[in-house]
Amino acid sequence: MTDTATHLSGEKARLGAPSISGFTEEGENLSPLNAAEVSSPLGGDASKAHSHGAGAGIPDSSRAGRKTSYNVEDFAALTGREEDFRFTPLKRLGGLHKNELTGAAPEVSFTGAKAVTLETVAMTDARVGSAGIPEDRVSANAWKYAAEAKVLTIPTDSSGEEVTLTFTGTSTEAAASHLVVIAEKNSESVLVIDHVGSAVLAQNIEIDVREGAKLTVISLQAWADDAIHASAHLAKVGKDAHLKHIAVTYGGDLVRVTPSAHFEGEGGEVELFGLYFADAGQHLEHRLFVDHATPNCKSNVLYKGALQGKDAHTVWVGDVLIRKEAKGTNSYEANRNLVLTDGARSDSVPNLEIETGLIDGAGHASTTGRFNDEHLFYLMARGIDEKTARRLVVRGFLNEIVQQIRVPEIEERLAETIERELAATDS
Repeated sequence: MTDTATHLSGEKARLGAPSISGFTEEGENLSPLNAAEVSSPLGGDASKAHSHGAGAGIPDSSRAGRKTSYNVEDFAALTGREEDFRFTPLKRLGGLHKNELTGAAPEVSFTGAKAVTLETVAMTDARVGSAGIPEDRVSANAWKYAAEAKVLTIPTDSSGEEVTLTFTGTSTEAAASHLVVIAEKNSESVLVIDHVGSAVLAQNIEIDVREGAKLTVISLQAWADDAIHASAHLAKVGKDAHLKHIAVTYGGDLVRVTPSAHFEGEGGEVELFGLYFADAGQHLEHRLFVDHATPNCKSNVLYKGALQGKDAHTVWVGDVLIRKEAKGTNSYEANRNLVLTDGARSDSVPNLEIETGLIDGAGHASTTGRFNDEHLFYLMARGIDEKTARRLVVRGFLNEIVQQIRVPEIEERLAETIERELAATDS
């Protein structure tokens, strides 16, 4: 196993500049399908010095300096050398970053509590854009071409509401969609967003968790094998509000999910959980951003993934920014990966930027490796055959995320999916 962990608290919560000459924390371009014959990435408006080491001359050297815009024209054409896309094979992205997204968007069906409303509105509606601004070119392109927006509203003081939105793709023409989720003050609810069928989709999901609200969002990427999906989840978390966001990804050819959470008031809490299982040829990518911009907020991030088969590729990048004004922050992020076969590759990059020492704690960890031989030996020494022992280890590894869902139908569905994936490994 390869393990990298950092935990910082109090005045010790300061990181030095990179120690390897010629490298920043962004590293180099690591996607073999991206063009190599491009100009140097040095320079740019986003460059800035900050407490995480001198960043002058390095674009995107801090999340605080990244460009955000509703206009796709404000983002340069992608080359694959950008930090946000250095792992992404652009040639497999279905043109979501550069083409007109005029195909038919997936159909949306709604089931659940009667108190929760779902509206179809124009993109000029005042609620569209209230929770976030696109942070990359694909998200901005989806904003430009979305013909309409769905607005789901959970009413004030409601409790125990559970809603499912199913996005069913029926076309492989590049398309865009937009969803706004508003959890009104002091509401408590669970939202399942289920993606099925075939699609080539750029998607924005805005999540507005208002004062005192508690919202759980479970996003399932259960696409058909040919699907291409890039989804930006833009969350705003208000005073004393709590967001639990769970991303589960196992379908599709290329899936890229980018959740970001921004604190808007003191006492907010964010939990970001994820589970992914990649098979041969799949590219499953998750990039997270937690922006601690207000004092006395908490965040906890845990993603776990398993991968198997030739050219199975998973990417996890976790960015946590603790701004100067975010005193009293408590934050931790971790990513764990289990590589089941030869030919699979997992990239894991935790990033932690801290601009004040007046925090309760902050840390990050990343682990990637194969089966734990001690676990297998323990089980086999008690009469369990190797095949069954391996299944038990994988189930136990992923169950920490499954049990966070707490929706019995979804947990059962995931258990069946994991069994199918493991059966493929055995064969």
